[in-house]
Amino acid sequence: MSEPRHEDDGSRRPGKEHGPRADHGLPAELRALGRSLDGLGPGGESMAERVLAQILAESVPAPVAETTADPVRMRRVRRWIRRRWRMLTAGLCGVLTVLVLTPPVRAAVTEWFGFGGVEVRYDPSALPSSGVHVPGCGTSLSLGEARRDAGFEPLVPGELGMPDAVTVTREPKSRFLITLCWRDDGHTIRLDEYPAQLDIGYMKSVRVQPHWVDLGRGTGLWFAQPHLLSFWMLDGDGDRWTRSERTAGPTLLWTRRQEMTLRLEGVGSRERAMEIARSVRKPDSLR
Repeated sequence: MSEPRHEDDGSRRPGKEHGPRADHGLPAELRALGRSLDGLGPGGESMAERVLAQILAESVPAPVAETTADPVRMRRVRRWIRRRWRMLTAGLCGVLTVLVLTPPVRAAVTEWFGFGGVEVRYDPSALPSSGVHVPGCGTSLSLGEARRDAGFEPLVPGELGMPDAVTVTREPKSRFLITLCWRDDGHTIRLDEYPAQLDIGYMKSVRVQPHWVDLGRGTGLWFAQPHLLSFWMLDGDGDRWTRSERTAGPTLLWTRRQEMTLRLEGVGSRERAMEIARSVRKPDSLR
C-alpha cells in the first residue's frame, strides 16, 4: 500500500523559532494536513483536528528576551519550549502513522488521550494475521479462525505473548489439534493443544522415562532428549486415542484442568518451560 505524500516547501519546521506569525500559521497547516488524510467526523472535524485541538489547547508561553540578570531561568524556559515542540512533533507523527494504516486497524483505535499520546487496542481474534508463515507451523490463521475451526478456544502462555502463527490440524474421528508457534532467535517454539485429557497409563509403554515436574496446579512430564513420543489421551466420551510426534528437542507434556493436554517443544531449559506452562491462560486475559 502506498503512503500518502505531501509536498513540503520548507518554510516551517518544528523545533525552530519563526516568531509569532510562524506559530500562528502552524495550527492551520496541521488541520489542512489532517483533512487530506481522513474524512470529517460528525462535528465537521477530522480525527487529526480533534487530536491537534487538544494539543494546541495547551498554550505555550511566548519566549521573553534573555537578560544577563537571570540566565538560569532563561535556559529553563528554552528547554521547556523545546520539549513542547518535540511532543507536538511526536503527536503529529502518531496521527499520520495511524491514519495511513488499513481500515481494520484504524477501526481498532478506541481512544486518544494525554498530550500527543495514543492508545491502540486490537481485537485478539485478529492476532496473529492470517497468512503468516512460521517454519514448521504452516500458514497461519487468526486466533478467532482457529477457535471457530477447531471448536475450542486456544490457550496462550503469558510468558511468550501472542503467537506469530496459529494452525489447526484435523485428526481422525473429527478431532482437532491447535498449534501455536513463536519465532525465537532463529528457531521455533511450538505449543500443541488437544481438547482431551492425558491418559497417564501410557507411561508404562514409554522407552525414555521423563522427569516429573511440579507446575503448581498440576504435574508435567519433561522429556530432555528428542525421540518418538507417543501418548494416550481420553476424549469427553472416555474413548482413548493415541498421538505420536517425532520431537526435535526437549518437550514438556501436561494436562490443564483435566480438560486439555498441551505439548511444548523448542524450549531447551526445563525451568523456562515450566514458567511458560504455568503462564498459560485465555487470550482475553493478556490484553
